[in-house]
Amino acid sequence: MRRTRFAGAVEILGEAKSRASIREALWFDILAPDTPDEHSLSAIRVAALDYSALMLGITHLIATIAAFALHPEHALTASFANPLLPLVLLLGLDLVAIAGLHWHERFNLAPHTVIRGLAAYLAAVGSLWILVGLAVNSQTHVGHDSFPVLLIGGGIMMAAMVAVNSPSLAVVNSLVTTAGAFILTKSLLVGGGAAILSLIIVAYSIAGAQTIIAAGRKRLNLDAEARKALTFVAEFENSGRGWFWETNSEGTLSYVSQQLADDFQCEPQALLGRPFPDLLSVDTSPVGSIHEERKTLGFHLSARFPFSDVVVRPASDQDVHWSLSGNPIFDERGRFLGFRGIGTDLTEQRRSEQEISRLARFDSLTGLPNRALMRQTLDEALRNAASRQKGCALFLIDLDRFKNVNDTLGHPIGDALLRQVAERLKSVMGDHGQVGRLGGDEFKAVLPGTVDIGFLEPLARTLIEQVSRPYTIEGHRVTIGASVGIAIGDPGRACADSLIRNADLALYAAKAAGRGKHCFYEPAMHSDLSDRQVLENDLRQAIDRGELWVAYQPIVRVAGEEICGFEALVRWNHPVRGPISPAKFIPLAEECGLIANIGKWVLKTALLEAANWPDQVRVAVNLSPIQFNDPGIVAVIGELLKETGVRSERLELEITEGVFLAEGDTTDETFAGLKRLGVRLALDDFGTGYSSLGYLKKAPFDKIKIDQSFVRGAASTTNRNSAIIRAIVTLADTLGMDTTAEGVETHDDLHLIRELGVSQVQGYIFGRPAVDEEARQLANSVTVEADGYQCIREPRQRLMRRAIAEIDGQVTEIRLRNISAMGALVECSLPVSPGTMITIDIVGVGPVIGSVRWSQSGKFGIQFTDPFDLARLAPKKGRLNEVTMLRPWYVEQREAS
Repeated sequence: MRRTRFAGAVEILGEAKSRASIREALWFDILAPDTPDEHSLSAIRVAALDYSALMLGITHLIATIAAFALHPEHALTASFANPLLPLVLLLGLDLVAIAGLHWHERFNLAPHTVIRGLAAYLAAVGSLWILVGLAVNSQTHVGHDSFPVLLIGGGIMMAAMVAVNSPSLAVVNSLVTTAGAFILTKSLLVGGGAAILSLIIVAYSIAGAQTIIAAGRKRLNLDAEARKALTFVAEFENSGRGWFWETNSEGTLSYVSQQLADDFQCEPQALLGRPFPDLLSVDTSPVGSIHEERKTLGFHLSARFPFSDVVVRPASDQDVHWSLSGNPIFDERGRFLGFRGIGTDLTEQRRSEQEISRLARFDSLTGLPNRALMRQTLDEALRNAASRQKGCALFLIDLDRFKNVNDTLGHPIGDALLRQVAERLKSVMGDHGQVGRLGGDEFKAVLPGTVDIGFLEPLARTLIEQVSRPYTIEGHRVTIGASVGIAIGDPGRACADSLIRNADLALYAAKAAGRGKHCFYEPAMHSDLSDRQVLENDLRQAIDRGELWVAYQPIVRVAGEEICGFEALVRWNHPVRGPISPAKFIPLAEECGLIANIGKWVLKTALLEAANWPDQVRVAVNLSPIQFNDPGIVAVIGELLKETGVRSERLELEITEGVFLAEGDTTDETFAGLKRLGVRLALDDFGTGYSSLGYLKKAPFDKIKIDQSFVRGAASTTNRNSAIIRAIVTLADTLGMDTTAEGVETHDDLHLIRELGVSQVQGYIFGRPAVDEEARQLANSVTVEADGYQCIREPRQRLMRRAIAEIDGQVTEIRLRNISAMGALVECSLPVSPGTMITIDIVGVGPVIGSVRWSQSGKFGIQFTDPFDLARLAPKKGRLNEVTMLRPWYVEQREAS
């Protein structure tokens, strides 16, 4: 039987009933407790019985002494008829009971075990008292010598007084008492009276136990709640998120947390008894409502008003801020007892708010005002210009060649460069105006009240000169430039937006003028903007008019020099302007929202053409970041693949790192969707942007396209491009990706690319972008032959020159063609090995020394040891045979761009 069977309706957690049930009262003391609280209550009840055995022992001792005094003749009689023998046994039981109650905790005796032992003890005591009574009755005559009988009755009643504290013990005592009365008196009247008296004692014990148990439970629940509250308080204080304080009716501290004492660098006891307001000073900018901000802490305390979030500081030099909240305390009669409240440390929050405010107005890299603050500065300058009738000048500054620094030396160097540029700009501008950074490599300067062109022009020149001076950063010598666009706002008539637009147009003109220049805004510059709008309108109709077409540039597998794919490149033939560069109209399409339609058209056109190629030939299509971030791009590509019948494995989508600028769940979902379609993904322009290695880690690319900036001239010993390409190839091989080298134009670069292990080549050496018919013919050819210069060529002499050379000890006549400052093509009947050093005596010119770079049947290429002066080939007399210097088309194209 478990106690919980009798406690079903008892509420816990502080809501105990006013009285326990009768069954609970009867069984509480002898059943094992179910909870720690019940165990504690049982232990309390056992503690109330600590002296019960001692009291009974004293009674038994008195009875023994009295019996011995009345019947000393029985002292040495060993018989049950001798009343002294049971009394001696009672004394022995008393000693055992006293010892058990005194040392039960030492022996780990449970409370219910102790009560059970006491119940057995009382039963034994009652039985021995009955034996005492029987012994006395056997030696006295009825009606005579009644004193021993009264003494026995008194002992039984004393046991009843002890048992009244526990209903279980009271029941045991009542049974023994009733049985003793019947046995000793053999009278129904006496026995019935004893039974009634015993029932009264039991009832009284039950009633008392009901109240005591309920009250004990309530007290234990209150204690548990108090412990829980203290634990919460301790945990809150230890967490550092806040602390507690309390004052008495006189306003002096009666409790403080350790954290508050730590802020004052003392113990909490040192603060007790001190007036709370004397320790604090009210902050000038408290947190809270406007009504509360006007109230000081002293006002709240003196007026006995509740308050919250009053920001204060300690009365010390420490840079600490607290937020205090408190409530007045009143007793039941309405007497004021003091305040009790909570405090939180706002120091870090204040610092964070200040830092956030600073970051919202200043650039974190350079410390200059950012775009928002510069706009505010410009607005204020224009307002002051209107009131003071003085204009305002605006400089927009853009750094030239800064991207090259980032790409070649890395962004840490670029960041350090921007910081140094900011210092130079501030030094040049001085007190004339405010300089700020708009972002990237763009800066702005606002010059209030300054409109004199005679002052602004030399200031702009000085600014460009200072920015263009070389920088030394981590051992690197860096040189950049700057272009400046200047707009002047008339007082009272200029607005910030128009002034910024005008300065932007002037900056565009400065860059178009050759960079490193400054330009003042002129109204004619708007015509360029109008031209852009016209071009945008034409682009919107280009697809419908059939002005756009797709060119296909071959991608060749290096190992066998066979076509493995084509890259689809969009071209625009304008009916009036002629061919327009993709570098001009693609960004325009992205800005005006046309890139999605153009991209879909290019993709469909390329897939339709790829359907005419052999099945192993792939088609690569560029996917702009705007297209990639379109949630429906996967469905669009899937529909086009189904419509054209091209296997998904034959489609290769070239993606730049721009798709990662808005990286999120959508980006990952798009990558996953494209891979489910089965299309291949290539990372385009690898090595020219930010964190490309991070993209390889996250995105499922199948190919890396090595940017042409690393490929062109890679064979030259004057750069480290070959080492970079080797590292990229190793990385791709490790990740199981193909590699494509873009922009391969010479045999030297092709030879190096092949040696470095690049998988595929794309460049003019195997073909320029061609129309669909030519691409179809190439796709069906077995192999393609490289066609291009041996190396990136300097300006060269077209006319043939005769010369004499000694090869392997044999003097022979040779012919030199395509002579440049670095080398020449040599026609020779003798075989020559690459790497051979040869001295050539050019007829009429003289000797030159060089090494053989490559060799084929009947010809080889030679690279001169020292640069050759082409002027030595010029005729000595007249100008009739003036040499015409030819330059490769790709060199001219790069210089023109």
